[in-house]
This record gives sequence, structure tokens and C-alpha cells, in this order.
Amino acid sequence: MNDRNQNETTLRDKIIGQVSKMGRAISTRVALAGNLAVFSTSTIFWLFAKPPKKETLISSFFNIGVLSLPVVMLTGTFIGMVLAVQAFPQFKVIGMETRIGAAINLSLVKELGPVLAATMLAGRVGSAIAAELGTMRVTEQIDALSSMGVNPIHYLVAPRFFACLILIPGLTLFADLMGVIGGAFFSIKLLGVDWSYYWEYSRHTVAMFDVFAGMFKSVFFGGAIALICCHQGFRCGAGAEGVGKAATSSFVLSFVAILFLDLLLDVFLDQIQTMVFGTRGSVM
Repeated sequence: MNDRNQNETTLRDKIIGQVSKMGRAISTRVALAGNLAVFSTSTIFWLFAKPPKKETLISSFFNIGVLSLPVVMLTGTFIGMVLAVQAFPQFKVIGMETRIGAAINLSLVKELGPVLAATMLAGRVGSAIAAELGTMRVTEQIDALSSMGVNPIHYLVAPRFFACLILIPGLTLFADLMGVIGGAFFSIKLLGVDWSYYWEYSRHTVAMFDVFAGMFKSVFFGGAIALICCHQGFRCGAGAEGVGKAATSSFVLSFVAILFLDLLLDVFLDQIQTMVFGTRGSVM
């Protein structure tokens, strides 16, 4: 009887321990989400209440925009080429290889261009932001700014948030352009697709709303990348290990946020397109 009671007590303690552990994990994530919401609200408030100074904006624009341009353009080019390689055999089987341009360009401007460009920028820009701000947190530079009466969110976060909000859609547009060029070059020059049909079907399939949809989504992607990565940098743990974890978690969370926002915005934009323009016919 004593052994049975002891086993029941041990089992009960294990269940209580697991439930307690799960509760702590949930409460930690809820607290993190609430902290991110407060951080985001404060960033948006400072952006409109007191616009960042020109000096801080120029530095952020250069680091986020100019230095990211080669990587984004190279990414876009290879996206277009890979789409051509993968799609051509399928279109050729059904005798519609001349319509490959419509599929490539529509996929680029509406979905793959914005998502993959944002993912690339989350790795290149977001991780750098998190590491930079995390280092400033570890070396107490952020605390020093507060002690001098400077609001760290206004001075450090608002310029980076504004730069991502403005420049990531522009970088996405460059990625789309290079993807269209790369896909057309590979399809016409290497796969032998007739150029006139390639561009004709593309012109009839890809509408301005599709380009707008990609740019619209990239604005939200840019804002999410900036807020998540700046927040991770601000709450960085101690030492070099903390900086590394902040940079890694910033990319992972940004990537998840990009996919989640992409789903929500696709549903929203499809509803808008159906209500305003009606349902477009198939690419085929």
C-alpha cells in the first residue's frame, strides 16, 4: 500500500511539474508578446511625435538599403532562373511552354519576390541590427543614452524602423526586376522559348494589382523585421553568447512573422481583388 501511495505521489508530482513547466513557457511567451507590442507602440509613437534626425537616417538608409542591393538583386536573378528551370518541363509536357513567362513573372512579383527578398534581408539586415543593438546593451551604451536624457527607442530604433519600412519595398522591387530579367534570359536564350509570346502572355497575365500586392506585403515585412530585430537586440542577454542568441532568434522570429503575415495578407488581398476586379482567369 505504501509503495502504491508513493508511486501515485511521484506520478502526481511529475504531472504537476509538467503543467507548471508548460504554464511558465506560456506565460513567458505571452509576456514577450506584450513587451513587443509595447515596444512597437513606443517606436511608432516616437516616429511620428519626433521624426529621427537626418544624420541617423542617412546611416540607416545606407546600411539597410545601399549595402543590401547587390545581395537582393543577385537573389532575385537566381529566383527567376530557378523558376524557369523548374517550370519549363511541366509546361512543355502540355505544349504550353510559351506561357512560361506568365507563370514566372506572376509568381515573382506577387509571392516569391517579396517573401524571399524579405527573408534574405531578415538574415542580412535583421541579424546585423540585433547584433549591433545587443552589443550596445551588453556594453551599457543604451543605459548611457538613457542617463544622458536621450530616449534609446527614438535615437536607435525609430531610424532603423523607418528605413526598413521605406527601403525594403524598394529592394523588393529590384529583386522582382532582376528575377524577371533572369527568368526571361534563361527561358528565351537557353530554353528556346519564343520571346514575343513570352512577353505577350506576361503582359496579359501580370496586372498592376499584382505588383502593388507584392509591394504592399513588403511594407509589412519590413516593419516586422525592424521591430522584431530591434526588440531582440534591446533584450539581449549578457556576454557574447547573449548577442549571438539575439541575432539568431531575431532571424528565426522574423522568418516566422514573414510567413504568417504573408498568409494573412494573401487572404486579405485576394478578397480585395475579388471584390474590386473580379476573379482573374487562369494563367493557362
